[in-house]
Amino acid sequence: MIKNVAVFVSGGGTNLQVLLDAQRDGILRSGEIALVISSKADAYALERAKAAGVPAFALPCNDLGLEGFEARALELLEEYQTDFMVTAGFLTVFSEDFIGRFPNRMINVHPALLPAFGGKGFYGLRVHRAALERGVKITGATVHFVNEICDGGPILLQKAVEVLPGDTPEILQRRVMEEAEWVLLPQALEMVCAGNL
Repeated sequence: MIKNVAVFVSGGGTNLQVLLDAQRDGILRSGEIALVISSKADAYALERAKAAGVPAFALPCNDLGLEGFEARALELLEEYQTDFMVTAGFLTVFSEDFIGRFPNRMINVHPALLPAFGGKGFYGLRVHRAALERGVKITGATVHFVNEICDGGPILLQKAVEVLPGDTPEILQRRVMEEAEWVLLPQALEMVCAGNL
C-alpha cells in the first residue's frame, strides 16, 4: 500500500524537488508526496509543489506562532491521511508535544555527518562554515528520524563527501547536496515507506 507523505519546507524546495523527481522516476515507489506545508508564505517550494500538482499550504510561523502553526498542520496531516513526514530545508523546530505524536514517522536530512555539526543553530551554510573552520577533511549528510533532541534522532543513512582545498561554505554546501543529500533522502524515504528498516 502506498504511504502518504507530507513534506515540511521553508525555502527554495530543492530537497522537495528531489523527492518529486524520485517519485516521477520510480525511485520512490512505496510513498507519494500528498501534501506540502511551508512555514513561510514566500517559499519557492510552494511553487514547486503546485507545478507537480501537490496540495501546498503556507502557514506562516511569524503570523501564527508555533502553537498556531502546529495546530493547523495537525489538521492538514489528518485531512490528507499522512503516514510519514519529511522536514526538508524546514527551519522551524517543532515542539516536543508535536514530535511525540509521530514516533519514527518523521525524517530529516542534515548537511553533516551527525553527531558532528548538529544541534541547535546548525543549519544551512552555518554547518559548512563550521566544518571548514574546524578543518575536517570529510563531511557529508545524514538522514535521521526526528525526535525531541535537535538532530538527535536515530540515524537511517549517511554518506561522506570530501572537503577539497579552496572550498567555501557555498561550494561545499552544493557538493554535499549533490553528492549526499539528494542521493540519501529519496532512498531513506523509500526505506521508511516500504518498512525496510
